Amino acid sequence: MIRIGNFNRLMILERSQGKVFLDGGEDGQVILSNREAPPECQVGEMLNVFVYTDADSDSLLATVQRPFVTVGEFAHLEVASLERIGAFLDWGLPKQLFLPFREQTRELQIGHKAIVYLYLDSTRRISASMRIDKHLDKNPRDYFYGQKVDLLIFGATDLGFKAIVNGRHLGLLYGNEIFQPISIGQSIGGFIQNIREDGKLDLSLQQAGYRGVDEISQKILDILEKKGGFLAMTDRSSAEEIYQVFNMSKKKYKMAVGNLYKKRLIHIDETGIRLSKKTS
Repeated sequence: MIRIGNFNRLMILERSQGKVFLDGGEDGQVILSNREAPPECQVGEMLNVFVYTDADSDSLLATVQRPFVTVGEFAHLEVASLERIGAFLDWGLPKQLFLPFREQTRELQIGHKAIVYLYLDSTRRISASMRIDKHLDKNPRDYFYGQKVDLLIFGATDLGFKAIVNGRHLGLLYGNEIFQPISIGQSIGGFIQNIREDGKLDLSLQQAGYRGVDEISQKILDILEKKGGFLAMTDRSSAEEIYQVFNMSKKKYKMAVGNLYKKRLIHIDETGIRLSKKTS
């Protein structure tokens, strides 16, 4: 069966009248414009094409062009136009993506962007929805503490930022643990900090626990060497100051410094931290 809204490998049945007819199996023929087909392709060859339903004729059409997003995925797309029935988004294809009015969660403006999910409506046409929570999998069974994941930031709350985890699940970055600029629509790497009973994921932008300390410890040593072996950083230094110098949270910094001290690689006193003689 054809996967509408995704790429399919289909066999060429015929080339005539400026069109290439592809074998869609039980879904019938899929039409590809002759100008998009490779000039040398022949009947019987296979083509990798993106398939969608024509809004006017309901026939299946194909393109070799690659959209920014496919059905079942989330993306941050720009609003290209606004109509009475909904908005149309730029998704990398000449024919714009339809976002029905009923699937919008806020007022949109041309040129602005929105996080959307792509789905097939009842007529098998590709549409977009801004109702992100509705399309997320609420059962994140396959994650583990400290796992590295891909995040797409899609909303802000009083606690921090909501994120789509690995394109499937809901996670939360707590504001008091974020020490860098974050914006809606941003794609960023993160780590699993906790798997909650309600199926939501607590996230961190830095590796959890002591798993990442060795890498961070080396970063502190490198910066100390660049600064002549001494930095006026103490327990009284603010989280903002630590982030400006080391690009890490104060909690992570303190764990790494403690690790370096135990290994006798640094000295700590009331004025700051300094490299031990054997490393300077």
